[in-house]
Amino acid sequence: MPSRALSLLFPLALLSAQPTLAQTASLHDQAAAAAVQLSDKAISWRHDIHQHPELGNQETRTAALVAAHLESLGMEVQTGVGTTGVVALLKGGKPGPVVALRADMDALPVKETTALPYASKVRQLYLGQEQDVMHACGHDAHVAILMAVAEALAAVREDLPGSVKFIFQPAEEGPSDYVYDGERYFGARLLVAEGVLDNPKVDAIFGLHVSSSLPTGLIAYRSGPTMASAGDLHITVSGKQTHGAQPWNGVDPVLASAQIVTALQSVVSRQTDIMPAPAVVSIGTINGGTRHNIIPDEVVMSGTVRTFDDKVQAEVNERIKLTAEHVAAASGAKAQVNIVQNYATTVNDPALTAQMLPTLQQAAWKVVESPLVTGSEDFSFYAREVPGLFFFLGVTPLDRMQSAAPNHAPGFLIDDQALQTGIKALTTLTTDYLQAAASPQL
Repeated sequence: MPSRALSLLFPLALLSAQPTLAQTASLHDQAAAAAVQLSDKAISWRHDIHQHPELGNQETRTAALVAAHLESLGMEVQTGVGTTGVVALLKGGKPGPVVALRADMDALPVKETTALPYASKVRQLYLGQEQDVMHACGHDAHVAILMAVAEALAAVREDLPGSVKFIFQPAEEGPSDYVYDGERYFGARLLVAEGVLDNPKVDAIFGLHVSSSLPTGLIAYRSGPTMASAGDLHITVSGKQTHGAQPWNGVDPVLASAQIVTALQSVVSRQTDIMPAPAVVSIGTINGGTRHNIIPDEVVMSGTVRTFDDKVQAEVNERIKLTAEHVAAASGAKAQVNIVQNYATTVNDPALTAQMLPTLQQAAWKVVESPLVTGSEDFSFYAREVPGLFFFLGVTPLDRMQSAAPNHAPGFLIDDQALQTGIKALTTLTTDYLQAAASPQL
């Protein structure tokens, strides 16, 4: 048919208009494509952040880098949240729910041994003493991934049916400027207390953590309880000082402490119903005495308590207290027990996990179910307030799986190619969740 005849049937504007990416590709596909386009930029950001690590509540340089990037994308940005946190809101072009995405920014007091060209040589104050600092847990990757996700979603903001809240959080590993006593909050718990999930109210939250125990680009997830709660256990055993040659003239807190350590092994193995969820009780330090032939007045112990269920946690804590106090009393000593709950159990909302699993499966070359992880994460405090999904991203090439250093180790390494999968996963989780909420199934 001649072009003149076509013009009689269709407006000239339609004939001349060329379809745009937004018109031809779904929001999910646009997000997935952006992950590929932004991966090199994310790698560059990660290398920079890795070379300049900062401990909990000291993340000023990282926060400034993040804030400048988010502001350049035209977002509303808050700084100084929960000490050094950065929170930004991306308003979509259409009405809809609010999704939150979280990345933690802090590093660890670990001396790096990787010999990377961008390895850390930074030293900072940790509890009043200067220490070597390293991104030994991969938070540099978390920040770089979320910066890229922010750019990808900002590019399609007019098509977003809802809003996205970006949370760049300090002190997930704990504060570097004080010993946590349970009275002062830090990290996610502090941000929640300050209202980070409100104004506007968040409907769902997503987060990830890199893992050297998984191959590059693989995603592991689990519905329900996923990572353990963590309680800091402190026991002070008081006796009566005497000469080591005359123990009958005093009360030996060293002997009582040894008996307590042994007895605590029965708390999980003999006193706790582990059918609902497993538990772990470990003593990590024992300090007492100043001289080989003096029985001291006091011994101080510390350890950790891990559970996957609030009821089990309460029972284990109570049995630790009773066991330590009664064993000490049998020796004539006294035991004072204090358990500070630093992290809650990370629980992935079952309905949200089931809904978003197909999206995860499209983002990675392989998706597997994760076993329970006895490590802890303060993402748990967000997921106690709103439905959450937290998953693991593999960062170790297959040929290095047998020799890869674990998270928190001086030789911890990240395969940069994994960042693309992380960007794709968080970006498409956001678009797919918002679109599903905007078009509910009838």
